[in-house]
Amino acid sequence: MPHTLLVLAHPRPDSLTAQVAGHLRARIEEADGTVDVLDLYAEDFDPRLTPVDEPDWEDREKKYSPEVHAHMDRIVAADDILVVFPVWWFAPPAVVKGWIDRVWNYGFAYGRSRPRLAGKRMLWLGLAGGHDSDYAKAGLDSAMDVQLRAGVSEFCGIADSSVRLLHGTELSGVPQAQRPTRVREVLAAAGEALESRLPR
Repeated sequence: MPHTLLVLAHPRPDSLTAQVAGHLRARIEEADGTVDVLDLYAEDFDPRLTPVDEPDWEDREKKYSPEVHAHMDRIVAADDILVVFPVWWFAPPAVVKGWIDRVWNYGFAYGRSRPRLAGKRMLWLGLAGGHDSDYAKAGLDSAMDVQLRAGVSEFCGIADSSVRLLHGTELSGVPQAQRPTRVREVLAAAGEALESRLPR
């Protein structure tokens, strides 16, 4: 069965985003898949790009920091890459951008005639507080799709990639008595997104 790198990007382990990631991990493992959970906050990943991890356009064989090479190894080992994140300011959190900046680097994820990541499957799964109609009206869903699917995944050779947003995930406006039902609905939608994009 495929091996999945599940990237989680939320500072609170009790967040709805973390619950979604845990639910999807269980779904994958129930189908006899294996999962490597990369919790960017729990692992204290530093998203800041420093000179040691800055691309060298004249040397695609540059050796980056040991931390970055360890993350590269986890990406290479995966058949599927699943990134679960909250949508903040209509984009993934800064820690996700920093992970891309540092790890999806020149000579590894791009910059070769034969992309190393080709053949993998990728799903970007964002939890958005706003309604889908509001995102569509402003073109925000399309903007995120272009940024993540085309600008990262496809640029790095991952043709089988998609961005899915779970809308209405802000629970502060939901009455306490109704929140468990809403959480179950979000988890169900997440499971459907997983099965439609990364079927087992």
